[in-house]
Amino acid sequence: MIHNVQPGTRISEYLLEEKIGEGSFSQVWRARHHIWSDERVAIKIPTDAEYVRYLRREGIVVHGLRHPNIVRVLGLDPYAEIPYLVMELIRGPSLRGVIDQHPGGLPIETATTILRGMLEAMRVAHDAGVLHRDLKPGNILLDLDGRPLEALTPQDVKVSDFGLGIHDDATFQSIVQSASLDREQRIVGTLAYMAPELRDGHAEPSPASDLYSVGVILFEMLTGSRPAGAELPSTVRADVPESLDRIFSRLYAARERRFQQAADVLAELSGPSPAAVPLPPPQAGASVPPPPPAAAHAGVCPSCGAAADADDQFCTQCGTQLVAQVRRCGKCGAYPGPRDRYCIFCGARLDMAAEV
Repeated sequence: MIHNVQPGTRISEYLLEEKIGEGSFSQVWRARHHIWSDERVAIKIPTDAEYVRYLRREGIVVHGLRHPNIVRVLGLDPYAEIPYLVMELIRGPSLRGVIDQHPGGLPIETATTILRGMLEAMRVAHDAGVLHRDLKPGNILLDLDGRPLEALTPQDVKVSDFGLGIHDDATFQSIVQSASLDREQRIVGTLAYMAPELRDGHAEPSPASDLYSVGVILFEMLTGSRPAGAELPSTVRADVPESLDRIFSRLYAARERRFQQAADVLAELSGPSPAAVPLPPPQAGASVPPPPPAAAHAGVCPSCGAAADADDQFCTQCGTQLVAQVRRCGKCGAYPGPRDRYCIFCGARLDMAAEV
């Protein structure tokens, strides 16, 4: 069902100008009004007959989600000869393109700004009973309109593509399974952001499922790559603040240990901006605290009761400090393991300061 659309094709009141995006099931075109030539919109056109129902669903769902962080719907006709969904035109790149241009990770402040915008969109959607279920960098748009990335505000972050955003597990699994056979395997990226309980079909979607996807995106924004195993963002990039490590660890987690609501994550971000709390510069001659005794916290976090390894300096669940004195590298200010002899971030000997 690939319609023969091209520049100049008329869709409702608009004339198509340029294709600006394409996914497994649809194309997105920039279009201008046939009379008011300075009025431009984005128009989504399905390329798969199965996707028409999702186009209709997206239009209905998003029309009821009026919020600055959600791409606004302006028109819809799934029954037209060429089905279409008209949306506001976001004049800026997708997060996918921005991440690709920053292979080492985005600036901490920028990543935090984007995270806040995504979470605001998810908070509004979840409060309305709507799940996204396909969050990924390609569905996050940044309305920069020619401004530099440093000028980005949370209101400039726009979440799009709510086509899978209603509880309908049978059709959801059907479209995922059929898409996994796509000739260009474009679904692979989507599955990489999907919560494990959805991939395995062991649980119904929930707000926590969307938040898992947010966690994967957060890690990719900070490091330029998707997470693998139990590594934290700071394992890959030393200047990632502990607060973002803590948030990531509760997003990219088993469902029962995950944040359950976007509002809870926003509350974690409500303190000082992580980027505004830089590591203090090391002081010449400062000694490195010795490892804590093995039974420093008896294997249990005193704040939340979560299990803690003997060498943990912070609780991996709630972030509570577990030792009286936190061990830090005297050269780069990073947090080495309490029994490390060399800093895994800068390679410095951890007793070097005492030898100066």
